[in-house]
Parts: sequence; structure tokens; C-alpha cells
Amino acid sequence: MELHVKKENNTGSAHANRARMLISCPDGPGIVAAVSHFLHQHGANIVQSDQYTMDPEGGMFFMRVEFDLPELEKRLPELESQFSEVASTFRMDWKMQNVSRKKKLAIFVSKEDHCLVELLWQWQAGDLDAEIAMVVSNHPDMKEYVESFGIPYHHIPVTADTKKEAEQRQLEVVGGDIDVIILARYMQIVSPFFIEHYRNRIINIHHSFLPAFVGGKPYAQAYQRGVKIIGATAHYVTEELDGGPIIEQDVQRVSHRDDVSELKRIGRTIERVVLARAVKWHIEDRILVHENKTVVFNG
Repeated sequence: MELHVKKENNTGSAHANRARMLISCPDGPGIVAAVSHFLHQHGANIVQSDQYTMDPEGGMFFMRVEFDLPELEKRLPELESQFSEVASTFRMDWKMQNVSRKKKLAIFVSKEDHCLVELLWQWQAGDLDAEIAMVVSNHPDMKEYVESFGIPYHHIPVTADTKKEAEQRQLEVVGGDIDVIILARYMQIVSPFFIEHYRNRIINIHHSFLPAFVGGKPYAQAYQRGVKIIGATAHYVTEELDGGPIIEQDVQRVSHRDDVSELKRIGRTIERVVLARAVKWHIEDRILVHENKTVVFNG
């Protein structure tokens, strides 16, 4: 068996005193000034700041701030407690995150492995600064490959008759310590009961065709219709099938020369890239969800 060794990523040690703050609130004057003044008062140095307003008059305001603060680990609880007064004034939804704390990922997969492999490659190279805590699958096919990375693999079969019991087992395995679940071509519909436990923390990837083709063999349908563009969409999972807040999309032009197998190959490439981007942005706290849309600070 080939042994895969993850390269060390020094992001955590290099930014041991760095934190991120995500803010969403009704827009109005003084928000940026209040946040900046608060951080300055506590000796923090802002190293990056992004903001967006939907409408300066009555819309929503979104902000992402990265800052360095000496002895962050020790001082963060007090900082959060005192910032709650500022947050209350502007009716903020907010969170602070210690950058050195790696987010924990659970990857769900069926038989198609291209998205899973991309995530494992990026994690192994240190480009995905997170901890892959486990892989969960309704098939045993990828067990040996995943375990060669030193990652636990949980095979939980799912049938129409056992779906409820299987999801309960999945919840027990994943637990409450996971930051995000990634459906890396996991070919099962996730129930509302499961979604409620991880609201805006389940990322899915699916093909995007213009026009849309539902049901079986979408690439065959696309070929028969002579599509000229295919793509993929990564989004948060909601009760509406493939209708959750979109995180990232990409497309590629195709032509009459591309047969079904070539369309599938192109589609797999787009899916793996789009999903990896979405996961990376999530673990870097670059995404704010408002209703059924996202604000993504990826610049």
C-alpha cells in the first residue's frame, strides 16, 4: 500500500496571534469606525479588511477583518465579551475566529472519487489549511486509499429502507466537533433532519448545464441537445434540492466534437476545481450567508 504523508503547513505557527472577524448587520454610519476603534483600543493591528453593502439606505452591511493581537489565545475570550457591546449597538451577527485553530472537515463520498482526490491532494500539499477528520461513504470502494492518508474511513450503507437509521449513524460519527461537511459527489439526498444540525455548514457540488437537465444521464442529455457550455456549482445545502446559497461556479465551452465521455471528463475537472475553491473559502472565513445568497470576500 502506498503511504501518503501530509506536508506540514506553517500557516498556524506563522499566524499564531491572528484572528478573523465576520460581521453582518443593517447598514448605517459608523460601523467601520466602531470596529476599527475597538480593535485599536485593544492593541490589535488590522492586516486586511473587506466590506460590502447591499444598499447604503436600509440594506445589509457585510465585513471581514483580519487582525493581529499579541497573546491572542489568552485574550480572545475577553475580546469577544467586550465586543458584544459594539455588536449590540449595530445589531450585528458576528463571530471571531483564531486563525491558528484549524477547521475540522468531514467528507462524504459515494463511488465517484475525483472531488475527494482533489481535496486530499490539496490537503496533502498544505494548500487546504484544515484537518480532514474523516471520510464517510455509502460504499467501501475508497477505504484503502483514504486510510493510506491516515484518515479514518466510515462505511455506512444507505438504502431507501435504512436511510433514517443511516443518517442517525452518520450524525453519531460526525458529532458536534465538525466545522463543515463536504458532499464530494455524495449521491444521496440529505434529509431536512440532517441539514438542521449543520445549517450553512454542508457544501455540495453538482453539474450545471445550460439548459438544465434533470434525472439520469445528464451528460447524454446535454450531448443530444448539443450544449455549448457546461459547468459546476458549489453551494450550501438547504431543504430545496440544489437550491441553496451559491458559493462558486465555473463553466467551460464545449462543441459538437465533444462526445459524452469527453463532456464527462471536462465536467469532472470543473467540479473538482469549483468544490476545492468553495471549501478553501469556507475554511478561510470568506463567506457570509444572507437569506439564500452569499457574500464571498475572495479578492
